Amino acid sequence: MKKNLLGRTTFILLVVLVSGFISWPNSRLKFSIGSINIDKTFPVSLGLDLKGGSRLTFEADLSKIESSRKESALQSLRNVIEKRVNLFGVSESNVVLSEFDGKNRVLVELPGITDPKEATNLIGQTAQLVFSELVETPVEGSSTPSSQLVFTNLTGADLKQADTVFDQNTGSPAVSIEFTSDGSKKFEEITARNIGKPLAILLDNDLVSAPTVNEKIVGGTAQISGGFTIEEAEKLEVQLNAGALPIPVKLVEEKTVGATLGVDSIEKSVKAGIVGLVLVSLFMILIYGKYGIVADVALIIFGLITMAIYKLVPITLTLPGIAGFLLSVGMAVDSNILIFERLKEEIKTRPFKDALEVSFGRAWDSIRDANVATLVTAFILANPLDWSFLHISGPIRGFAITLALGIGVSLFTGIFVSRNLLRLLIRKDE
Repeated sequence: MKKNLLGRTTFILLVVLVSGFISWPNSRLKFSIGSINIDKTFPVSLGLDLKGGSRLTFEADLSKIESSRKESALQSLRNVIEKRVNLFGVSESNVVLSEFDGKNRVLVELPGITDPKEATNLIGQTAQLVFSELVETPVEGSSTPSSQLVFTNLTGADLKQADTVFDQNTGSPAVSIEFTSDGSKKFEEITARNIGKPLAILLDNDLVSAPTVNEKIVGGTAQISGGFTIEEAEKLEVQLNAGALPIPVKLVEEKTVGATLGVDSIEKSVKAGIVGLVLVSLFMILIYGKYGIVADVALIIFGLITMAIYKLVPITLTLPGIAGFLLSVGMAVDSNILIFERLKEEIKTRPFKDALEVSFGRAWDSIRDANVATLVTAFILANPLDWSFLHISGPIRGFAITLALGIGVSLFTGIFVSRNLLRLLIRKDE
């Protein structure tokens, strides 16, 4: 028993040290082992309302798109914009489709970007899908030729449609592509001179796929196979259609959110958090004495672990997200209150050591039910399955995610940490 307790205590201490290091402001991990160099920082990821940034609204021109393909075109447009924003280096961006007054729009939030002109130009470009062939050129003084990708005249404008299908021979997922009449002629010429060679497909200069040409293809239809999963095939379909369905967009609204609002909000939130922690800590000490001190230590550990997870994932903190964290602070001591109240009753009829174990065991049902109910609520608010009958909102999801994460960490600190600290530090003296 003592050996197990020592092992658990050592584990808790290790978790506290690691979490404390990561949670520390401006923490940095830098060391070298042989040829391996590690230099990593752990910044806090802040949302648009705290960090400041830009909110851009683009309007999509669907006048040349068939009605049956508008929804697919908009989804492809959204994916292309999201991909470009991520390549631009904007972390935790938010790209949402909306319809306003009969017009289709794309809302783009860029945290940390206060001068969005470059990002606007990048987003506003029409998707460029290009087919490229691998050309080998001799190198003077070398027996090995040099290989390079050369753009062909076959582009996304020549691609009529891409669909996910299943290979008739193997039954595995594949992607069927169909070209226009002009594209069919170009494709036939390109495949004729590239038999046995890969034909690269580039979307915005990013390699999407490089299938090998097995034979000259006529008729304007072909199939791309390569051991895809259904998800991979569907992703390739969307990427190809993004280039096949170029949708012009124009910027109709640009709004810059100043960082001053974020700084002010953070300061107020920190003050509220400190006041809340102090009041909760004093309450636990006044009501439960030395047991309350143990609960307060577990609460500090809860804060360190939670902040470390926020930095490692990373989780983007917004004002609603901070509200979810502050709410989870109260939930973090809820388990201790249930246990200590039970302990007051059990200690009257049995030794402290036995009373402690019985209290944790009998309080578990109430702790489990209360936290499961809150987790179900958080799941509904987060709406991870994008159910249409539920409201979808980034701030609400942020609140739900931080609340659910806080509940998970509070269960660990309330049940595991507090229990072992009581076993270790409190001795039978009454």
